[in-house]
Amino acid sequence: MSEALFFSITIFVLATFIGVEVISKVPPLLHTPLMSGSNAISGITLVGSLIAAGEGHGGLSVVLGMIAVIFATINVVGGFLVTDRMLKMFKKDSSKKP
Repeated sequence: MSEALFFSITIFVLATFIGVEVISKVPPLLHTPLMSGSNAISGITLVGSLIAAGEGHGGLSVVLGMIAVIFATINVVGGFLVTDRMLKMFKKDSSKKP
């Protein structure tokens, strides 16, 4: 195994542990704003995947770019649906009378 690959795997494992620790400390009230921020980042990913798919450097890059577009779109749409559902949980029901 090359030194660069070992270094990359080490960084990935450390980032995973740090991410789990940080996310587990987030209170539920802050989850919705953070989810909206991550949706914005996923939008940037979608733009990047569109660029990768549209470059046309070869058949494999177009296929991988198209797969990235599909997954990024699912991530953005699903994230906004979850955020919308969570925001509805915090709204008061106007049909109930006090």
